[in-house]
Amino acid sequence: MASLRFTTAGESHGPALVSVLEGMPAGVPVLAADIDTQLARRQQGYGRGRRMQIETDRIEFLSGVRAGETLGSPVAMLIRNTDWRNWQEIMDPAPREGDAEGPRKRHVTRVRPGHADLTGLLKYDRQDARDILERASARETTARVAAGALCRVLLREVGVSIGSHLVHLGGIDARRPTDMPADLNAAADASPLRTLDPEAEAQMIARIDAAKKEGNTLGGICEVVVSGLPVGLGSHVSWDRRLDGRLGQAMLSIPAVKGVEIGLGFETARRTGAEVHDEIEAAPGRTRAGHVRRASNRAGGTEGGMSTGEDLVVRVAMKPISTLMRPLGTVDVATGQAAQAVAERSDVTAVPAMGVIAEAMAAFVLADALLEKVGGDSLAEVQRNLEAYLARLDERVER
Repeated sequence: MASLRFTTAGESHGPALVSVLEGMPAGVPVLAADIDTQLARRQQGYGRGRRMQIETDRIEFLSGVRAGETLGSPVAMLIRNTDWRNWQEIMDPAPREGDAEGPRKRHVTRVRPGHADLTGLLKYDRQDARDILERASARETTARVAAGALCRVLLREVGVSIGSHLVHLGGIDARRPTDMPADLNAAADASPLRTLDPEAEAQMIARIDAAKKEGNTLGGICEVVVSGLPVGLGSHVSWDRRLDGRLGQAMLSIPAVKGVEIGLGFETARRTGAEVHDEIEAAPGRTRAGHVRRASNRAGGTEGGMSTGEDLVVRVAMKPISTLMRPLGTVDVATGQAAQAVAERSDVTAVPAMGVIAEAMAAFVLADALLEKVGGDSLAEVQRNLEAYLARLDERVER
């Protein structure tokens, strides 16, 4: 059984979103501001739609936190939807007078290609695709970021940091600096696209402006970098314990994400073994890596389903958003006739925000793997257990 688990609830235009995280040790210092900071980062990015101007996401702790510390019980967090006031008649959970006479306002039968509309409508035997799209909306990721923000606080307390930056958007690559900034997120968040390449940023902004005029959307790639992980998180012994597999599943669960690479990823298939595998050399003092270092980090911080102690590097690819202001052709499921897909309010691109969501999913997977490795019902116990593990790595070198 996983050490941590979280679930979310809520619809895009419902009253609120709920995030419940279970398994967090007691004594982790957390304030609402720790969560709100990550929620605000998720809302940034050039090319976002009007929804980001309507909502100012903040959490309310419902349980699991007292006097600024986790209690060891499930942490429940509420994020209210400001836009609910405009959707109460449409999204009211209770039956309304007139429901029997026909669909409510803003019903959707002109389903969107690339979205969950049609498949979900058929699977759940619904007549109005709004019953599907409200939950399939990426608005749900707000609750994921809330859970991930708490996980990253736990990781911070044991010396692990997580950041991300945009490396590709709409056909334009950003150069990856040879030396990453000490505070990756501070550097990336200073850019409206969360990229570290100012020249590429200008080209990307022009590309976004052009796509907006065309009624089109753009996808891209973000890179997540995690520093400070101890060697040995995850395991080679069973398929579902492999750290790279767990990260892959978590990233691919993000709406519109279609690809994940760790380290060189697909490029490894195009190279020889000598060009792929990282040579190992002694490095006394690098306790978290087992007192060795890789001369390169083409593996991206994992070998055999386990962390190596090198930086974990994960790239996540997001397709263009499926709601276009210049609608694609579809079928109206109410009539069976050809139609133009409904045009819900949408972003031109949400790739910068996707990087923040990917950070949150990485934080959850890594916090879970940490607790699986060292255990502990309180933060102090987790820290003691990790110190004992690291001390054992030191002993191996001293012998």
